[in-house]
Amino acid sequence: MDDEAINAHKLLKEQFVSNLTGSSLLEIAALSTVVPAVVVLRKWNCEDNTRRNSLKKNDDALPGHKGFVHYFSTLAIDYLTIVLPVLLIFTVLAEWAYACALSLVTLISILTIFKRSQSHLKAGSNELPLLRADISSYRVSVVLVTCLCILAVDFKIFPRRYAKAETYGCGIMDLGVGSFVVANALVSRQARNITAMSWNKALMSTSPLIFLGFARLISTSGVDYQVHVGEYGVHWNFFFTLAAISTLTSIIRIHPKYCGLAGLLVLTGFQTWLSFGLNDYLISNERNAGIISQNKEGYWAMYLIGVSLGYNLFFDNSSKGKSRSSQVCNFAYVMLVFGQNFQVISVLTLAGFISYEKNLVLEDAFNQNMLGSFLLANILTGLVNLSVDTLSASSGTAFMIFYK
Repeated sequence: MDDEAINAHKLLKEQFVSNLTGSSLLEIAALSTVVPAVVVLRKWNCEDNTRRNSLKKNDDALPGHKGFVHYFSTLAIDYLTIVLPVLLIFTVLAEWAYACALSLVTLISILTIFKRSQSHLKAGSNELPLLRADISSYRVSVVLVTCLCILAVDFKIFPRRYAKAETYGCGIMDLGVGSFVVANALVSRQARNITAMSWNKALMSTSPLIFLGFARLISTSGVDYQVHVGEYGVHWNFFFTLAAISTLTSIIRIHPKYCGLAGLLVLTGFQTWLSFGLNDYLISNERNAGIISQNKEGYWAMYLIGVSLGYNLFFDNSSKGKSRSSQVCNFAYVMLVFGQNFQVISVLTLAGFISYEKNLVLEDAFNQNMLGSFLLANILTGLVNLSVDTLSASSGTAFMIFYK
């Protein structure tokens, strides 16, 4: 394939994920319900299996090889009962998303009512382990959906309305960066009111993200990989955004008690600025050779995303304004991110009524290195795009690639 053909194919791939308008809020809510719902049901199944096994258990320790087999068999079941259903609903069953979400919620409601009187939550019990398990499940859910979407979005089997909207509007993928920010904020040092790090330690903690950001920039440029400029800009990327947020937190040290107020003030000021003309500049397609102009979305977006560091930030839902836009991180978008993420957490808390607080094997596997998992997903996505013509791949071929 000559250079002209390669450039033409690259342009087609970029156009495939450009100029999209997103999905409806109701559909995003349905998709946001599916993921935690299947996790809750899997935990319920694990509890029943554990109870049955405990009745058969003798005092002899399991041989090492049996423990090894048990671990991987449990991991495989987690994969089949969580990853596979999510993958199906985000692709071939996309038109049935509402029905699937309603069915899962109905089933969980029945189980909750049935098991409420038998709940292991006794009066006066410590619910902190349950809360930690819920947050852990939530963080894993964010990484899992993100990894699936960044691979699936380049295939036709993935509905275009789920991909990132170009300007206004919102697809499920628009929640990605915001969800990562919220997930990190909930367990951050600032949220836990731990003494702020020194500049040296702060730089050391962000250096892996900065390294990954430059590695992605150099690798995508080196192989002439397709880049949707409207997403982050020319030189910016996801890893730089997380590094910028971490650096901003180190510079501006705010007690967690006042993070909500500080975040609201920053967001209000930014939204006001958008209303007086900044909005038109951020979403415009006109660019010159300057690095700021070529990366305006990323540079401006990272400031507002820092607002999310105040994890206990609450807003007035009656506020009305322009449509949601992840491109400029306006007020409506921040509201949507918080709303959908806390919806996920709310569904996961039901696990406390129908299952136990232990993490699933799949969750532990992700939790051990969430950033590494996301990096691996990016590398595999790049390899797939370089070796497979994603635009012409059949639904069957695409699904087999996802599932592997």
